[in-house]
Amino acid sequence: MGELADELPISRPAVSQHLKVLKDAGLVTDEAAGTRRVYRLNPAGVAALRDQLDTFWNRALRGYQEIAAQPDPDSTAGEETS
Repeated sequence: MGELADELPISRPAVSQHLKVLKDAGLVTDEAAGTRRVYRLNPAGVAALRDQLDTFWNRALRGYQEIAAQPDPDSTAGEETS
């Protein structure tokens, strides 16, 4: 964690708190290595997050597509039909 904290513009306790959140979410794993803790990405957790994001964006884009496919009420207002 120290090497990571040294590269970031936040305090070590803040980095530690962020890593705890990532660990609790299943996105990283940690293990003791002597006096250090080594954090690694958890491929299964990252894949699950990717699946959730794909689902979210697919639904959002489908909704936008449906809205875009609807006729514009302003462009048909005032038009005369024969």
